[in-house]
Amino acid sequence: MDAGKKMQGTVQRKTRETEIDLVLVVNGNGETAIDTGVPFLDHMLTLFGVHGFFDLQLKAKGDTEVDDHHTVEDVGICLGQAFSQALGDKGGICRYGMCYLPMDETLCRVVVDVSNRPYTHYKADVPDQKLGTFDTALAPEFMRAFSQHAGITLHVDLIHGTNSHHIIEAVFKGLGRAVNQATTLLDGLSGSLSSKGSL
Repeated sequence: MDAGKKMQGTVQRKTRETEIDLVLVVNGNGETAIDTGVPFLDHMLTLFGVHGFFDLQLKAKGDTEVDDHHTVEDVGICLGQAFSQALGDKGGICRYGMCYLPMDETLCRVVVDVSNRPYTHYKADVPDQKLGTFDTALAPEFMRAFSQHAGITLHVDLIHGTNSHHIIEAVFKGLGRAVNQATTLLDGLSGSLSSKGSL
């Protein structure tokens, strides 16, 4: 992959439950404009973009009068698809990324492999079911949708922490940093970083 080339993915998704327009630049500057109709998700995705140096333009409209589930999951799907599109054959990238992310009393570990073999391990339980109007059970649902559609192996572990907001925020920031590391281009690598020759 050409180091000077913009790694960009554009996804539009329209169902009976959600309508989403998303533009992602993986090798960006962390500039975001996000409106999903789910304020807590907007906050988390802004942190993901800023700390991962991803440019993310996202507009979503969903059936939040039912609940936030469809919107959160479908945004995860679209973001994963945009990453997959932007990375193409995944040639030239570091592939692996890891971040230990502290936030006050909380410490989370997020590890990724851009492997084309999606898998999600998520062990970051929170004590609260709700943060404002946001159902905290939707955080792992988002991560699973993202991992599945990005083709990423994702491991998330809470090492310690007691504040639900801090825990979920550390996970999203850590994901941004880990994916940024994994998608960084390696000097001298033209194809996929695999002994098989492809992912």
